[in-house]
Amino acid sequence: MMKIGEILIRRQLISQAQLDQAIDIQASCHQKLGELLMFKGLIQQDDLEMALTEQYWRQNGYWVID
Repeated sequence: MMKIGEILIRRQLISQAQLDQAIDIQASCHQKLGELLMFKGLIQQDDLEMALTEQYWRQNGYWVID
């Protein structure tokens, strides 16, 4: 399964450094990664919804175009 962070990086919405920083913060606050990225102002709600939809499609075999 492709992770949310990977999807956001592939879509060039965040950088690897931003993802790494958010993961470090997430370890101490136990907040969902997408919510944390939105709180930090790195992504918008629409970006998160798109990434979650893509993740669902990939997980359930619907994602064909890559």
